[in-house]
Amino acid sequence: MGGSGAGGTDTGKRPNGQLNSWFLRSGWSKGELARQVNRRARQMGAHHISTDTSRVRRWLDGEQPREPIPRILSELFSERFGAAVAVEELGLRSAHRSPSVSGVDLPWAGPQTVALISEFSRSDLMLARRGFLGTSLGLAAGPALVEPMQRWLVPTPAADPGEPAPDPVAPSRATRLSGPELDLLESTTACFRLWDAQCGGGLRRKAVVGQLHEVTELLQEPQPQATSRRLFRCAAELAELAGWMSYDMGLHPNAQKYFVLALHAAKEAGDKPLGSYILSSMSRQMIHLGRPDDALELIHLAQYGSRDSATPRTQAMLYAMEARAYANMGQPSKTKRAVRMAEDSFSDAGLDGGPEPDWIRFFSEAELNGENAHSYRDLAYVAGRSPTYASLAEPVMRRAVELFAKDDDHQRSYALNLIGMATVHLLNREPEQATALAEKALDVARSVRSERVNTRLRKTLDTAARDFGDVAEVVDLTEVLAKKLPESAEAV
Repeated sequence: MGGSGAGGTDTGKRPNGQLNSWFLRSGWSKGELARQVNRRARQMGAHHISTDTSRVRRWLDGEQPREPIPRILSELFSERFGAAVAVEELGLRSAHRSPSVSGVDLPWAGPQTVALISEFSRSDLMLARRGFLGTSLGLAAGPALVEPMQRWLVPTPAADPGEPAPDPVAPSRATRLSGPELDLLESTTACFRLWDAQCGGGLRRKAVVGQLHEVTELLQEPQPQATSRRLFRCAAELAELAGWMSYDMGLHPNAQKYFVLALHAAKEAGDKPLGSYILSSMSRQMIHLGRPDDALELIHLAQYGSRDSATPRTQAMLYAMEARAYANMGQPSKTKRAVRMAEDSFSDAGLDGGPEPDWIRFFSEAELNGENAHSYRDLAYVAGRSPTYASLAEPVMRRAVELFAKDDDHQRSYALNLIGMATVHLLNREPEQATALAEKALDVARSVRSERVNTRLRKTLDTAARDFGDVAEVVDLTEVLAKKLPESAEAV
């Protein structure tokens, strides 16, 4: 029937009215929902899940499925409606969660941060080895997310420079790291970041989580303060990257948890620009989940916190993300202002001559154009497929595609901008041009492991098929997509 792990408690009393309401509005059939649940479960590594139409019917009739089904359903409906749909809103029960590994309102203190990162990364690695990546984490949004992050700005008491970092686990021996060893840790993080840009989040995610866990073990040893701060910075960068890779693979609760832990580590490192970058990643995730108000609050928090320390390139990236939030909120004048500020700040990036941290080097001219073009594209959709905003997006998106085509190190971004350009052509009612670009994106997508790329490609072709289902090129590419693009990229 439903397969191992897909069932739960059969109440036998009343249908689940909330789940039925969301299901009817989704337009899915029971078979379609079952297939999507199975695909998402395989992506998470939960290979024991095998759902069918009978099992979906039992959920609608009131059966309470076991984890990870409630979280999978929450993610699927959130993506379908472009807004966060909590497990409870589906009339389902979340599994009990330990306060130490759930939620985002965590203590802002070094020893606790180290212990939490260690515990969460170890849990992630152990579950991955057993072939099940999912946990019972839930997504935070609204004040429950934004208010705890505001404490990033609260100063922490200064430590005695001569004292080692606090030791939360009473280690049996001390490991004093040399400068070259710290350099190697930092360069390894940069390599992981490059691999992610080249190959997508699915290829090296587990390796990044493992490296993060190793760094927390070093932080549990007494270290001089300068060493401790560099280790916290390394932990923050690795946790952000683990979050980014999780986000790229569609593991949104895991991603948010890593982002939050990364922000805590950045605070311990005293690195405000890095903290602002982490908040921008959280903001990007909120835009993806249909919560631009939350995204804007996070970006404003990032801008305020790093106003005296961020480089022009970092400021440009933050303005570009601010524009994305305003665009998704349907505020054209504020979007255009933020786009101009991003362009002006980026033009200053090469003038100060100061060194740039590795994590911001991705924000190139191509990335700037891509973000600004997506802001105009998003405005067009929010404004009811406005041709005015689509015409603003087209030349900027074209420039992004041209630049990424020459950049072998950012193939995922190339694919995403090809898809973005395809959506602009769909807005302009040019399905033939859209399918040509989508076909190029498909070729790139098959060389990277990114569920984000795959999902955007599927959604773009779904839109094309809905609006231009009688166009031969659309029909042909839809058939090709079904054959060539795997159902899901299994996260590792």
